[in-house]
Amino acid sequence: MPPTVDNKRVLEAMYRSIRWLDRCIVAHKNTDTQNLFCIIQGGTDDGMRDICCREMIKRNTPGFAIGGMAGGEDKEDFWKTVAKCCDMLPPDKPRYVMGIGYAEDCMISAILGADMFDCVFATRTARFGNAFTKYGLIKVKHSSHANDFGPLSEGCTCYTCKNYSKAYLQNTMKKDSSAI
Repeated sequence: MPPTVDNKRVLEAMYRSIRWLDRCIVAHKNTDTQNLFCIIQGGTDDGMRDICCREMIKRNTPGFAIGGMAGGEDKEDFWKTVAKCCDMLPPDKPRYVMGIGYAEDCMISAILGADMFDCVFATRTARFGNAFTKYGLIKVKHSSHANDFGPLSEGCTCYTCKNYSKAYLQNTMKKDSSAI
């Protein structure tokens, strides 16, 4: 929910998530091959996070997802919420932060106690024609790579660096961007 949504709606959504988890636990049949994670909700409201964490911990799921933020929160509120949840959740079970938008949020969340994340940053960066290397960001779409037949990252043994040159990738991305 957007950070501008009033607390009444956030509270309603939080309790809906708790009820939904109860139904999921009853319906979950593959406990040997699938893990059911609950989703901690409550926006950036400490009181709602307290309630939701306590209720979800009672259900004893194999892991916990920290969700319920829209991505529009300021960094301090986001990190404060992640810290609060990680402090309350059992340290012996995975704590997963959902929907991170920037690499720095992954790093800070890990420092705060999170174990896993999903993050659009790498995909979004690649979609815009960029690649991360140990030497920094390379703007692969840039025409300066059109005749560079070396790997993205010199000395790297990953599949991409072993099999594709900057020129190949630049040409592929140039073609893909014209179809968009």
